[in-house]
Amino acid sequence: MRIGLLADSHDRLPAISEFLRRFSAAQVGMVLHAGDFCSPFAFKPIVDAGLALAGVFGRNDGDREGLRAQAGRAMGAELYESPHSLDVGGQHILLVHDIGEVNKRSVVAHQFVIHGCSHQLQMKTRGTNTLMINPGEACGWLYGTPSAAILDLNTKQVEFLTLDAPEWRAGSAPSA
Repeated sequence: MRIGLLADSHDRLPAISEFLRRFSAAQVGMVLHAGDFCSPFAFKPIVDAGLALAGVFGRNDGDREGLRAQAGRAMGAELYESPHSLDVGGQHILLVHDIGEVNKRSVVAHQFVIHGCSHQLQMKTRGTNTLMINPGEACGWLYGTPSAAILDLNTKQVEFLTLDAPEWRAGSAPSA
C-alpha cells in the first residue's frame, strides 16, 4: 500500500491540490497529514480529491471544530489530537505534529513515525525497526519549496516530492 504524506500545508490550496493530484496519479490509497492545515477552507482540496485521510492537529490549527466539520464532509477523513497511533496495512504508525511531544520509547514502538512542525524534509532510522519521516512543508512558505512524500508500506521506500518550478517558490502563485 502506498500512502501520501503531508505536513504544514498552512492554507496553500494550490500546493495541497497539486500534491493530492500527484498522490492520485501514483495510486496512493490514503493520506496522512502531520498537522498545520491552519484554516478549515484548507480541507476543501482533500474533500474534492476523495482520498482517505488521517491527520493530527498542529500548533497553527486554530479552528479545530471547523476543521473537524470539514473532515466530516470528506469520505474516510479523520482528525485526531497529536500524537495519534494507527495501524495501516499491518504496520504500526505514529502520526505526530511536533516530534518533541513524543518520548523515545513511543517512537521505537512503531514501524513508522510521520511528523511535521520543523518544515524540513527528513528521513532517519531510530532503533532497529523505526523509520521516521518528515515530508517537509507542503506550503513552501518557510523554505521556499513545497514538499510532500509517498511511503510504500510494503517496500519501506520513500519518494520525496517537491514543487520546484519558479511559480511554486514562496510568495508566488501558480499560473492558471
